[in-house]
Amino acid sequence: MSSPYLVPVAQLLRDVPSTLLVSFEAPFDESHEFAPRGAAETDVFPEATVKVKLRLESFSGGLRAKGHVEAPWHGTCRRCSTPVLGISNVAVDERFVDERGPGDEEAYLIEGDFVDLAPLVHDAIFLDLPLAPLCREDCRGLCPYCGIDRNEATCECQAPVDPRWATLDGLRFTGAEPGESNEV
Repeated sequence: MSSPYLVPVAQLLRDVPSTLLVSFEAPFDESHEFAPRGAAETDVFPEATVKVKLRLESFSGGLRAKGHVEAPWHGTCRRCSTPVLGISNVAVDERFVDERGPGDEEAYLIEGDFVDLAPLVHDAIFLDLPLAPLCREDCRGLCPYCGIDRNEATCECQAPVDPRWATLDGLRFTGAEPGESNEV
């Protein structure tokens, strides 16, 4: 079985400069190479469909891959702990080389007459995953005292007063507008 991520590039490398358009959909991690992340972390299901649209351009000594990679992700809202779904759409502009030399540490390798786009796709998607997603921008989160979801209901909970700071509650400044300083 041939992977859609393996692209033959022998002709492209012989005819410098030349271009090849690559467009396909494939499972994100069909071989289950990546272990699932924890429940509180953003991740991509192994069977999720990745859309790849790249332009491969040959140059002396390698290829340039430029285009977009798209994959759905899932996670947990950082404020209210509800499940969140999203889509990463990442612009990529990477190089593939025959051999890594000085300055090529981040380039991908050309393997024989093929380039394997899977590492490029995985890197792009993993680096784009949100670390702390929100279910919506105005999510009010959970009450830290009773645990109610503030998006669905309200509560009358108030923060307990710390007796060490209680005397400051009575302190009032006069003659100054809010936000102004009384310093001279």
